[in-house]
Amino acid sequence: MERSPGASLVERASAPSDPPARPPGAHTQRDRTSGNQPAGPGAAAEALALLTSFGRRLLVLVPVYLAGAVGLSVGFVLFGLALYLGWRRVRDGKERSLRAARQLLDDEERLTAQTLYLSHRELPAWVSFPDVEKAEWLNKIVAQVWPFLGQYMEKLLAETVAPAVRGSNPHLQTFTFTRVELGEKPLRIVGVKVHAGQSKEQILLDLSISYVGDVQIDVEVKKYFCKAGVKGMQLHGVLRVILEPLIGDLPIVGAVSMFFIRRPTLDINWTGMTNLLDIPGLSSLSDTMIMDSIAAFLVLPNRLLVPLVPDLRDAAQLRSPLPRGIVRIHLLAARGLGSKDKYVKGLIEGKSDPYALVRVGTQAFCSRVIDEDLNPQWGETYEVMVHEVPGQEIEVEVFDKDPDKDDFLGGLGQVHLRLEWLSLLPHAEKLEQVLQWNRGMSSRPEPPSAAILVVYLDRAQDLPLKKGNREPNPVVQLSIQDMTQESKAVYCTNSPVWEEAFRFFLQDPRSQELDVQVKDDSRALTLGALTVPLARLLTAPELTLDQWFQLSSSGPNSRLYMKLVMRILYLDSSGVHFPTVPGSPGAWDPDSENPQTGSSVDAPPRPYRTTPDSHFGTENVLRIHVLEAQDLIAKDRFLGGLVKGKSDPYVKLKLAGQSFRSRVVREDLNPRWNEVFEVIVTSIPGQELDLEVFDKDLDKDDFLGRCKVGLTAVLNTGFLDEWLTLEDVPSGRLHLRLERLTPRASAAELEEVLQVNSLIQTQKSTELAAALLTVYVERAEDLPLRKGTKPPSPYATLTMGDASYKTKTLSHTSAPVWEESASFLVKRPHAESLELQVRGEGGGGLGSLSLPLPELLAAEQLCLDQWFALNNGQGQVLLRAQLRVLVAQHSERGAPSLSPSSSSLSEEPELWGGLTHGPSSAPQLRQRLPHADRPQDAPAGPPGQVGQVQLTVWYHAEERRLVSIVHGCRALRQNGRDAPDPYVSLLLLPDKNRATKRKTSQKKKTLSPEFNERFEWELPLDEAQRRKLDVSVKSNASFMSRERELLGKVQLDLAGGGPGYLGKRDPDPGEGRKECILRCEPLVL
Repeated sequence: MERSPGASLVERASAPSDPPARPPGAHTQRDRTSGNQPAGPGAAAEALALLTSFGRRLLVLVPVYLAGAVGLSVGFVLFGLALYLGWRRVRDGKERSLRAARQLLDDEERLTAQTLYLSHRELPAWVSFPDVEKAEWLNKIVAQVWPFLGQYMEKLLAETVAPAVRGSNPHLQTFTFTRVELGEKPLRIVGVKVHAGQSKEQILLDLSISYVGDVQIDVEVKKYFCKAGVKGMQLHGVLRVILEPLIGDLPIVGAVSMFFIRRPTLDINWTGMTNLLDIPGLSSLSDTMIMDSIAAFLVLPNRLLVPLVPDLRDAAQLRSPLPRGIVRIHLLAARGLGSKDKYVKGLIEGKSDPYALVRVGTQAFCSRVIDEDLNPQWGETYEVMVHEVPGQEIEVEVFDKDPDKDDFLGGLGQVHLRLEWLSLLPHAEKLEQVLQWNRGMSSRPEPPSAAILVVYLDRAQDLPLKKGNREPNPVVQLSIQDMTQESKAVYCTNSPVWEEAFRFFLQDPRSQELDVQVKDDSRALTLGALTVPLARLLTAPELTLDQWFQLSSSGPNSRLYMKLVMRILYLDSSGVHFPTVPGSPGAWDPDSENPQTGSSVDAPPRPYRTTPDSHFGTENVLRIHVLEAQDLIAKDRFLGGLVKGKSDPYVKLKLAGQSFRSRVVREDLNPRWNEVFEVIVTSIPGQELDLEVFDKDLDKDDFLGRCKVGLTAVLNTGFLDEWLTLEDVPSGRLHLRLERLTPRASAAELEEVLQVNSLIQTQKSTELAAALLTVYVERAEDLPLRKGTKPPSPYATLTMGDASYKTKTLSHTSAPVWEESASFLVKRPHAESLELQVRGEGGGGLGSLSLPLPELLAAEQLCLDQWFALNNGQGQVLLRAQLRVLVAQHSERGAPSLSPSSSSLSEEPELWGGLTHGPSSAPQLRQRLPHADRPQDAPAGPPGQVGQVQLTVWYHAEERRLVSIVHGCRALRQNGRDAPDPYVSLLLLPDKNRATKRKTSQKKKTLSPEFNERFEWELPLDEAQRRKLDVSVKSNASFMSRERELLGKVQLDLAGGGPGYLGKRDPDPGEGRKECILRCEPLVL
């Protein structure tokens, strides 16, 4: 042990006659046993130490005395004693940890020299040096610089930090640093790893640092006699240092960026008043708060940037660069977890309530808790931004949820993860493909993202002043939908500089907007606003806008400088193969493998049919009827809240990655929507339909409640009609009807489905689907080469109506194998076609194909599985297309139907009352007269008739509307040389005004026009039964005249059969359809 020179001189002066070989202990013993020797300085020190120890122990009794004097219970004394013992335990633990760490560092060089050191000649041939290198030379430099760094820190704290603290609060006017010592233990760099080949414009270093220091920093507030400080600290972590950009001038490196890849470990030993932070509970809390502060400053995605050259370009991008990519983490399940719950003092072993924590840097996610399950199924998806590759890691911890402290479930069990790497594309060419992919993905708790947006907030100019011409303290709030981020506040300026970056995930950049609010730090004064539709970036070069933006609701020259960068998230699934469970459909069977597959001699034969997996064509269609709501809460307020209004409600629906939104009903707490939505769903268990009700407002829509519906019961039973109670609100319920549409390979049912769709179709909903088209594109062959010699990089695009799907792109092949499928909802199978285009990436079209759906209707089982020639004369595509007619569930359940009869309508309860008793909002129609089979020039019929008109009339009880569908006419009379231009006019008698009059479009030069047009009148049921429907078929007399030629007329008495109504049934009648024969004599309107 080394001793200072002063200590040696004192020892020699106190014992001049001692022989050199005499141990110091002998001299001490002689002094203690001899009573004749005078008491020296050592005896006085021992007496003082004894008195000090006695005084400290006496102080322990002071709280007991005070508690007795005040009359407090002994429980307060015991509580204080427990706090003291806990503090002492934590304190001693920290001191032992510091001593052990210091001892380890002191002995590291000695142990290395004794046990680990071997010369190069003694190393065996199989030993290789790791990529993490020792840097003892760097540690020697740090040790040499450490005292001077301590002087700099002392100067910095005394001259810069202390005045800033004193000026921040009047109570800290006497704040000072009484002691600043970095100690004798310098920071050590345990290892250095250089990442070569990452980029030619940067140098990437990973420094494994370890600091076990005897640092001592004491502060004092003299006014309150308060002292506090730090004595000893441990810090361990991996610090990444990036030297970029490399420039062709001194100092060669433009800037240095530093950050921790993962959160470092920290342990602090407090002194003075901060000793209270060592109390159990506060100890971990204080360390966590400090670590959060360090993470917000030095842990990814945050970094410290030190520019080395003036006017460094793109400093904001260096401080907050774009992510390298996105990792989509699918937290699927766990198995074999340990049991932590115990009952009856451990005699009965229970299970666990597991949940998982997923962390990447500062991004953390917590799954839901699965009660009492050692093999939980979470099925949750998270998306994280990855900034450094290599380096960042995914940390997953599983805990057992308990009321007091959650138990760690590590060391036993397995967690099932699926990770997907999403590349960042600087163009929008694959956006539609990404959106299509996301719509077919079931993701919770949030829908999958299609893009990210990075906002570089630079500066603002000429912001308005506050009252009294005072400078504002601007802060910026950036919002996209329900996610808001906020910048730091810049004080006392109307031209602030922020230089901050913000990152957002986007579900659909075509419809989302970036809302920017510039406010004073009190949040009470708005300095300006800005709304940027993100669709602008889709047409910008490299999806980037870098410019000044003019602020609204601000000064005339107030503007904001931002750089907006969007990147599309693309999953290249060409090389992705998910493992299959043995025994499941699609699992690989080695016994069934074709021995010729993969042979270098015999090529496999060309397939004649596709080979889709077992899940192909198993989708169902869910029809969602959003009917009405009741007892919604009122959110609108007027006159500062003095007058209570109502709400303007609408519904948001989310299912299978798709979102829908109903119309807004103004000022109604019991709204009726009667809208229909359709979604393609699979049989994956656990799917839920999320519904949220909002009040439409000018600024931010108010929340009116939410509810969820599990799809398992609907997919099994086929029908659900319920009132759902809205959650998270005092009152409100939603009426919902869910119906599974069963796909059937039966063309005979198509006419019935089209008729049903026309009946339940509402004016507010889009046209309903009648069939489901599923296409499997397996491969193509003999595609044309580029420039005659180079194979293309082909992909295929399928289009059906407004929907499209794009396959993956395969590089440099004229015989691509895609093996992808897509599903489409078809509204009019008689008139639509499937369009397929094969294109080369970066080039033109390689061929196209148009497949009319009537060919599928005529095919066996409504399916075609074959090679199709492309229309360019070169190349073929092997695909399978199958059409399935969507039969509504109410048709299978035998709903009440409408029987055509010549009796009065009031005598048919099915016509007027059947709508409220059946499971469907529309009556069932079993057959519709096929218009395609009618001759264009039908015979005139019996004498006295001038033609026929076919229409459907019924009352929609839920919408309180009278509905009529005019299908068409036949065998009309031709009065002149040319055929007429007929149209049908409907008039609801006895009123003769525009409110009750409807008419169809006009058809040119035909005696058998087809209309298929729907008309509605809103009126109560009792009033409708008192009306008559006047049906007239007319034609324009001439081009220049307003006169109309009456071709025929009939009146329908909605309360009973009367003159002018001749109901006549077809040989095979369609239920609910009235075929009315026009009378011969023209009736005056």
